[in-house]
Amino acid sequence: MSIKSRGWGGEITIRNVISRNLAFLLCLCSFFAGILFTNRLWMVPESWPSRIAVERINSEPEDCNQKIIAAARAIQESSLHHDSPVLGNSKTVQSALKKKYFMVIGINTAFNSRKRRDSVRATWMPQGEERKKLEEEKGILIRFVIGHSSATAGGILDKAIEAEELVHGDFLRLNHVEGYLELSAKTKTYFSTAVSLWDAEFYIKVDDDVHVNLATLGTILSRHRVKPRVYIGCMKSGPVLARKGVKYHEPEFWKFGEVGNKYFRHATGQLYAISKDLATYISVNQDVLHKYANEDVSLGSWFIGLDVDQVDDRRLCCGTPPDCVWKGMSGNACAASFDWRCSGICRSIERMMDVHQRCGEDKNALWNARFSE
Repeated sequence: MSIKSRGWGGEITIRNVISRNLAFLLCLCSFFAGILFTNRLWMVPESWPSRIAVERINSEPEDCNQKIIAAARAIQESSLHHDSPVLGNSKTVQSALKKKYFMVIGINTAFNSRKRRDSVRATWMPQGEERKKLEEEKGILIRFVIGHSSATAGGILDKAIEAEELVHGDFLRLNHVEGYLELSAKTKTYFSTAVSLWDAEFYIKVDDDVHVNLATLGTILSRHRVKPRVYIGCMKSGPVLARKGVKYHEPEFWKFGEVGNKYFRHATGQLYAISKDLATYISVNQDVLHKYANEDVSLGSWFIGLDVDQVDDRRLCCGTPPDCVWKGMSGNACAASFDWRCSGICRSIERMMDVHQRCGEDKNALWNARFSE
């Protein structure tokens, strides 16, 4: 149906009127769409780096390792400004950021190692007010490192550790389920937790059946302060054990080539130290770092491909008496002593005191030591 009207040139239908109105609406919509598109085109997304940030990145040296570590540190430091499940609240974060430590020593221990811990407390690990003085004056913080007995906290073993903690106050509890085959995971969790809690130059892992001379250890580390990425220990390259059932069997032996090949160079697991940059790197990348059966191998593998200074210092793996006695008499004091055949001091509960008395430093050595920068 159409509406007809008389006029010059004949009849005008309603279709012509509708067409003109539709064209007008289309033009109006196009106009507003153009304005919207133009505004979005000139709007810089918040996720894009600013011109200053781009210039800063371009001005940095073309060192990929430095950029990787710098990015890891930036992420780590950024996360410290927010409440985290590890730190608890912002007040704890602020207090942790204010205090600078020289080194954090984590003593790897297990639920059934109470007597080992007591032997360490009775020898080379200061107790009570002396431990507080060590932290405040020397910047040396020492904690026994342990996780949980199961995914559900509150078991008998966990309660025993909590009771021990009330007496001594020298534990670092990890969000980790204990198990011998989980040592690589525990190592990652330890370094990640330690670097988030305490700002230190060095982070050390040591077993609870190893004797340590703190002054000598501090002297060794102080000589490497200027190195941003340093990995210190007794370096070795042992055989990859493919046969099942033997101690230190490597299930992924095939990754290391032909049968009989050796591992890449890495620090032995009784004691090693890494700088803050490397601890931060582990923390940021912990979800993608591969875990081998042996934790010392795992740690060494995480640094392959990074520009890391490997320091091989044999004072970190002396034998027990008479070896450490002879070296001390020759002026080459040991920082750590243990028996290779036992991967620690054999019968350490009974022998730790003897090793300490014969190979330990003078009681004033630590307090007189100057770990100059």
